[in-house]
Amino acid sequence: MTETPKHVAIILDGNGRWATARGWERTAGHEAGAENMVSIARYAQEVGVEVLSLYVFSTENWKRSDQEVGALMRLLVRFFQVYIDEFMQRHVRLRIMGDIRRLPFATRQSVQMALKRTENNDGVILNIGLNYGGRDEIVRAVRRAMDEGISMEEFDTETIDRHLDTADLPPVDLLIRTGGEKRLSNFMLWQLAYTEFYFTDTLWPDFHPADLDEAIRWFNARNRRFGGV
Repeated sequence: MTETPKHVAIILDGNGRWATARGWERTAGHEAGAENMVSIARYAQEVGVEVLSLYVFSTENWKRSDQEVGALMRLLVRFFQVYIDEFMQRHVRLRIMGDIRRLPFATRQSVQMALKRTENNDGVILNIGLNYGGRDEIVRAVRRAMDEGISMEEFDTETIDRHLDTADLPPVDLLIRTGGEKRLSNFMLWQLAYTEFYFTDTLWPDFHPADLDEAIRWFNARNRRFGGV
């Protein structure tokens, strides 16, 4: 029997290479990648995924050119403007991982608007990493706990869990990374302790529902022991 993983996380890699291979600007790859985010989110919801976490912009991505970063920030504004009505129709609830305070005002405003409009939706959770880094998230979680007055003697793994950006979300069952690289790139370092890792050479704009099906079939063939025998 095929079991759909409850929480799927994806590192969306290969947008720039996809565009360059076609002789286009890298920004065209990001635009295609944004459209594919929606396509995969639709299909994930159809097959029963409860949480879809997508790594969209990392704390390290600020190192890219001002032109590319600016284009990405403007693309995010358009993304939320274009798809917010569909999110509402499909009962998608948006979540954000990362510290959005560094985002430009217009981008931050669009994110906050989408969060507000979808906060009461009860469908699939679309959890987007923006200005997100796993190490930064852990540091922020510790600071939140300390701000609440939690002593070092009280600190345990559950304390960290409760203060992460993913607090109250189920554990990640399946991580997918597109684009051929085989590394985590500072993504959800705490949450991936017992996650199954699936790597594919397919560039993100070319990762279609059939590819997600293949990843889920691979996941179902795994023997998940969680440290047991």
